[in-house]
Amino acid sequence: MKTNIGVFFGGRSTEHEISVISASQAMAAIDRDVYDVTPVYITKEGRWFTGEALTEVSNYRDPKKLLQQCSEVYMRPAYGDSNLYLARRKMFGTDVAAHIDVAIPVLHGANGEDGTIQGLFDLIGLPFAGCDVLASANGMDKITMKMILQACEVPVVDYVWFTDKEWFDNRQEVVDRIESKIGYPVIVKPSNLGSSVGIGRAADRERLVQCVTDATSYSSRIIVEHMVDNLKEINCSVLGDCDEYQTSVCEEPIKSGEILSYEDKYMGGSKGSKGMQASAKRIPADLPEATSDRIRFLAGETFRVLSCHGVSRVDVIMDEDNGQIYVNEINTIPGSLSFYLWEASGIPFAELMDRLVKLALKRDRQRQRKTTTYDANIFAMGGGVKGAKGVK
Repeated sequence: MKTNIGVFFGGRSTEHEISVISASQAMAAIDRDVYDVTPVYITKEGRWFTGEALTEVSNYRDPKKLLQQCSEVYMRPAYGDSNLYLARRKMFGTDVAAHIDVAIPVLHGANGEDGTIQGLFDLIGLPFAGCDVLASANGMDKITMKMILQACEVPVVDYVWFTDKEWFDNRQEVVDRIESKIGYPVIVKPSNLGSSVGIGRAADRERLVQCVTDATSYSSRIIVEHMVDNLKEINCSVLGDCDEYQTSVCEEPIKSGEILSYEDKYMGGSKGSKGMQASAKRIPADLPEATSDRIRFLAGETFRVLSCHGVSRVDVIMDEDNGQIYVNEINTIPGSLSFYLWEASGIPFAELMDRLVKLALKRDRQRQRKTTTYDANIFAMGGGVKGAKGVK
């Protein structure tokens, strides 16, 4: 019997459509002679569906018609039960839509890349590819990520962070802090979104206020960073786990404006959309060998200190005025799973998917060897009978 891979995608995120594209690419790459595949599509409203029609991107042009061809499903929060159950039980026959052996989450952004669905998989004991809850949450939040990287001596640009409440209650104090610590120009970002959503550049106070106010509509935590004017952006993917990993060749995304936009990343500057691999880029990046080696080292260190797993993409920025290199962010579920970087590094997409499954099963075996509970029953031994007052 083949291992059945559940590919989870869509989700309640501003990156919903990109997730659909990435998942479609991933499902097409999986070797069906070795694995079965069950698509699990999460709508923007948070409802789960499965069905073969979900594997074809063109079907999403008419979401209502698409879902009519699919079955609504759910999972029970019970350890050891990795079945997908039909939300509308049939009068005769089983209520099980599919049994999932391994999950591959391809959910970009909030409510998926941030550790939420990873927590569900952990709860039911379902092996899954990619980062665990902690690494996902830390990787998704730009503020926490930069704090960890700084503590581990991985270079990042100067920054200031604050909450939306701080901004609206003490705006002048926050502005003064930004101007005194990092000055202008700056780049403003919501702390927990990807794909360049909600990001803006500010060269003066008026523009700063506009950008921060816009960012607060996406997140309750905001980060403002020093903007490197003469910069080059370079990406590098990492595959494996934090103890044993490899890095890909580097790529240089080509931006159409001052910052790499959502359209640059996913539409190649046009209205078409084929995922991250369609964006304009140079692969491999035109870099001196020593510079490339340094970027790959920093990408690996970022992956390691954040305890990452599976496949990630680390984005760095180079200050071309002084040669300094800074880690900008990590994408723990990168667009198109960075397959184009691995193909350029000699690993076909089908092999990348196979490695993700094997990494998931390896981690599951390692976790099962850890102690999570004790067989002793303290109640049967007379312990705890006095209730909370008996605790000393």
